[in-house]
This record gives sequence, C-alpha cells and structure tokens, in this order.
Amino acid sequence: MIRFLGRRAFELVVVFVGVTFIIYVMVFTLPGDPIAALGGDRPLPEAVQEQLRAQYHLDEPVWLQYLRYVGGLFVGDLGTGFDGRAVGDRMAARWPVTITLALTAWAIEVVVGVVLGLVTGLRSGGFVDRTVLVGTILATSIPVFVLGVTAQLVFGLQLGWFPIAGTSAGWPSAYLLPAIVIALFGLASVTRLMRGSVVDTMRSDFVRTLTAKGMPRRNIVGVHVMRNSVAPVLTFLAIDLGYLLGGTVVIEAIFNLPGIGQLLFDAIKTHEGPTVVGVATALILIFLATSVLVDLVNSLLDPRIRHE
Repeated sequence: MIRFLGRRAFELVVVFVGVTFIIYVMVFTLPGDPIAALGGDRPLPEAVQEQLRAQYHLDEPVWLQYLRYVGGLFVGDLGTGFDGRAVGDRMAARWPVTITLALTAWAIEVVVGVVLGLVTGLRSGGFVDRTVLVGTILATSIPVFVLGVTAQLVFGLQLGWFPIAGTSAGWPSAYLLPAIVIALFGLASVTRLMRGSVVDTMRSDFVRTLTAKGMPRRNIVGVHVMRNSVAPVLTFLAIDLGYLLGGTVVIEAIFNLPGIGQLLFDAIKTHEGPTVVGVATALILIFLATSVLVDLVNSLLDPRIRHE
C-alpha cells in the first residue's frame, strides 16, 4: 500500500505540473493585452500600464511567471486578480453555491442511478430495461442549455414548482431544479455502467456457486453483487464530482447562481488571467484528490486490485 501511494503521488505531481503549465501558458499567451483593457474606452497611461505589468510580472518570460505562481501555491496563494483582490478570497465567496449545487446533483446521480442500474441489471432484456435504456439515450442527446431553459419554462414559469433564478429561496428549492438538469447526464452514465456491471457479475461463477449452495438471493445481490459491481461506478462518480464542481458554467449562467462556474465565465470574458488559472488549479486539485480516493476505495472493495 505504501508503494502504491508513493507511485500515485509521483504520478499526480507530474500530471498537476503538466496540466497547470499548459493552462497557464494558454491563458497568458492569448492574443490581447488585459492590462490595456483595464481602462476600457479610456486607455490607461503607458506609465501606469508598465507599472501594472511589472506588478503582475507580465513583463517576464511565461515560464518564470509560472514558477512564481507554483511557488505561491505552496503557501496557499492562488494569485491576485487585476482588480487587486486575492483569487482565493473571490473563490471562497462562491464555493458554497457551487458545492451545494454539485453535491445535490451528485446525490441524485448516486441514488437514482445506482437503483435504476441495479433494477435493470437484474431484469435485463425486460420492459423496464428497454425503457430506461431509451430514457438514458434521450437524456444524453439533448444539450444541457436546452434542458435548462426548458426546465425553467415548464417547471418554473408554467407550473411554478421551483424558483427560476437566484439562491434567495435557499436549499433545496433554489438548487433542486438546476441540480436535476445537471444530474441527468451523469445519471444516464451511472445507470448504464451499473447495469452492465450487474449483468456481468450475475453471470460470474461465484454467483452461480452461491446460488447452488442455497444462499438467499437478497444476500447474493445485496452483498456480493453490489460489492463487485460498484467499483467502476465509484470511479465514474468520483470523476463526475470533479466535473460537477467545475462544469456548472452554463447552468449557473441560466439560473443566475453566483458560483465558481459564473466566476470562471466572467473571468474568461474579461481576460482575467489570474482568476482563470486560479479556478482551474483548484479544480485540478479536486480531480486529483478524488482519483486517489477512488483508487483507495477500489483497493478495499476488490482484493485483486490490492494484491496487484
């Protein structure tokens, strides 16, 4: 286990450095001058622009800027925006909204997706299985912004079941509708993954052996089938949690939710490079942390992984 953790830590460091460097270079080598754009219609004096470039080290080579940025990460500094505010402080005010939205959507995916996958896997080929299959295909074929706007019109304006924008109504009213829209895409994948894994497990030799020995079906399914079928689903759910935390840009814009996604969208529009890189770095760290956690959980659930 120690060797495994050491190897994974080294791999994660390589991935983190590579991905953050690529993002940093792409953001700070884009066409356009963000310092010159700060003045809007009235350009800043050249002396002021030069001072700001020196203050944010934009007059240095990009690789040296990146090294400065990484050095700041070791002390918890995600950089400072061109408005003088720390990126970490701006994100701290937005995280509660995004985390609440993402966890609500994730919970829907876990509960509904695992249950549907288990039911359809145990009854593969039947009416319920075919119906769920068609539903998951439809859910993944409709663009998220179409689902979001349609949900607002139908369930918000016409039926009045949910608020259509903002977070003033609190949880769960203000978050449930956008969470359902986001969860539909991951829910379809969870259901199909769980179904395929259950079907394969039910055809395994050990399941036939347990059945021949007279073990009750509920024990076979509830203990052995679930334990052996959930590993690939856990891997997807962990990755999808990171996606939900960072991929809510469209939904937060449609439902006017002041979260991390909206902050990232606004930063991209205004060429706020430090904010874009800071948000991206935080999301990368979340992805890497969840991937390690999944590896550890899988090793506990499946002895074969642990022995390898």
